[in-house]
Amino acid sequence: MGVNKRIALLAAIGLLAVLEFAAAQQGPGGRTSEPVARPRTKGQPAEAEAPPIPSRYGRREQPPLPEGLPTFRADVTTVTVDVAVLDNRGNFIPGIPGGNFLILEDKVPQKITGFSMGEAPMTVCMVIEWSGLWQSYWSETWYQTLTAAYGFLETLKPEDYVAIVAYDLRPEILSDFSTDKRKAYEAMQRLRIAAYSESNLYDALVDTAERMADIEGRKAIVLISSGVDTFSKLNFGEARRRLQMAGVPIYAIGLMQALREWADARGYLDSISRLDFLQADNQMRTFATETGGMAFFPRFYGEFPAIFASISQALRNQYSLTYQPTNQAKDGKFRKIEVALVDPKTGQKLRIVDHKGKPIKYRILAKAGYTAPREVE
Repeated sequence: MGVNKRIALLAAIGLLAVLEFAAAQQGPGGRTSEPVARPRTKGQPAEAEAPPIPSRYGRREQPPLPEGLPTFRADVTTVTVDVAVLDNRGNFIPGIPGGNFLILEDKVPQKITGFSMGEAPMTVCMVIEWSGLWQSYWSETWYQTLTAAYGFLETLKPEDYVAIVAYDLRPEILSDFSTDKRKAYEAMQRLRIAAYSESNLYDALVDTAERMADIEGRKAIVLISSGVDTFSKLNFGEARRRLQMAGVPIYAIGLMQALREWADARGYLDSISRLDFLQADNQMRTFATETGGMAFFPRFYGEFPAIFASISQALRNQYSLTYQPTNQAKDGKFRKIEVALVDPKTGQKLRIVDHKGKPIKYRILAKAGYTAPREVE
């Protein structure tokens, strides 16, 4: 068979396959279906329209809402308070029922609408003073600062997020939040020789806290510092107010406690220097207390492990309380919060005992308040 005949035969077979495929698409028997609508010839009566098929999914009138059903408004303010209850050794006290918690907002009792307790990963930013004022190369304060910083990093779990910020004249982000601890250790390698002899604590703390304000979950600032501020743009009162608004707990570790005692005992500190250090300690204690954190002032290196354990206990294990304030005014004012443990039967302070029945001294860590939202203009 010649080439031309073969090509003609293949073309005929292809055409036949196409026709069979088209016929199959028209339904069984190869007949085309009747059109959906056919035009009527003039004078032909119209066919009777088929009645509509009844459906049980017809539109129905919505019944009225039953009386007493709670309604929700989008403009209602809801406040969440994270609370840690610690014994005198810094250990978290678990198992406290929600009915024993009392929240006062501006001295007015609030109704707690949500209560939970659990352990969660931490999101921590380490704010480290690294100034030529105190951290000169291979000085005692230089060594103490690095010991505290590396020691705290070693206590973090793999799921914890950590960032490193060092400050002197201004804060510098050495590493951003990450669960990769190698980045944090690499950032710590940059802490060798301080560049400036200023220590702007207020600016560094406020900048870090406001950056962390929108982070969800368990978050905190671990401050390793002398507490001395030399040249900040903000003053103490403004820094205090903005830290309260940010609502990030601050856990402060004060440096040079033993060194200061040694220098003071030998007459190396005059009255002005002594007063400056006392003021620095009070500032760190105020920042920690008002944000729901803690302040530590170790004199010995052996105290660091217990400090890190207390911070971990307070951050990982918390009671989360939620309430809707009775004062829903959107005036932008600061509302003071107080959290207490009470016996609901008597209204008196709750008495907690250990397994031997002996009373336990405890303290409650919670933020000091919040700033109410303002009306949108």
